[in-house]
Amino acid sequence: MLDLLTNKKIRLIFSNTLSARENMAIDEALFASFEENSMPIFRVYDWEKSFTVGISQDFSNIPEFDERKSYKNNFAKRITGGGVLFHGHDVSYSLLIPMSYFKSLNVKSSYEKICTFLLEFYKSLGLNAMYAKDDENTTLSKSAFCQVGFEAYDILVNGKKIGGNAQRRTKKFIFQHGSIALTKPSNNTGNEDENKEEMGFSLHEFDINLDINDAKKRVMDAFEKTFKIEFEESCLTLEEKEKLKILLKDKYDYEKQ
Repeated sequence: MLDLLTNKKIRLIFSNTLSARENMAIDEALFASFEENSMPIFRVYDWEKSFTVGISQDFSNIPEFDERKSYKNNFAKRITGGGVLFHGHDVSYSLLIPMSYFKSLNVKSSYEKICTFLLEFYKSLGLNAMYAKDDENTTLSKSAFCQVGFEAYDILVNGKKIGGNAQRRTKKFIFQHGSIALTKPSNNTGNEDENKEEMGFSLHEFDINLDINDAKKRVMDAFEKTFKIEFEESCLTLEEKEKLKILLKDKYDYEKQ
C-alpha cells in the first residue's frame, strides 16, 4: 500500500456531468497547477455522451471522428496515452499525487499500487477482479481502442477487461485517471449498443446495476478504505479556474483549429 498516504488529507473534487472537453480541460488545469508540495487531489466525475482519444492520436484517423455528428461534436484529447474511449455511461476519477509519496517505486509499481483501490471497488460489488498480468489465459496486446487491448495492469473480471486507466508522470508528481463503465454506451436508437467490441464490458454485464451517484460514492469509499485517508471537499481554485478558461478557449475549441 501507499503507506505515506495513511492518515493524510486528500483534496476531493466532485464534478457533475460535463462534456468531454470540459472534463479533459479540468484534468489539464489541475495538472498545470499542481506543485511538488500540493495536497494530493482525487477528482470524481461523469460525462455527457462523448468520446476521448489518447494524446498521440489523430482525430482524423479515427472512424468515430467521421461520425462525430452522432456525438454532437462532443470529443476531446486526454493528456495521457491510450486509444479511443467512449463515455456517457461511465464514472471516472483523476488522481494527482506528489512523487515523494512513492519513494523508490518505479512506473509499473506505482501504477499497480494506485490501482489497488479499483480492485477494492470491484470486490465491494462481489466481483473477483485481477490484473491482466495475473491471468494466465490473457495475452497482453495493444489496440487503437482502450477496451480492446490488454496491458499488464488492466483490470479483468472473469477474463474480460473492465474499465481503463492511464498515467502521466513528471519529476515532481504523478497524474492518473481512469473510467468505469456502468452500462454499454447507447446507440442512435437509445438502446445499449451490443455490437461494438471496442465499447468494452460494463458492470451491467456482470449483473451489477449502479446509478451514477451510487457508483461515484463507491469509488470514493474504495479509495478512502484502501489508503486510509481523509477527504477534504474542495472546488477549483481561482488559479485552476483561470487555467481552465484559457484551455477551453485556446486548446479545446477544436472547431477553431
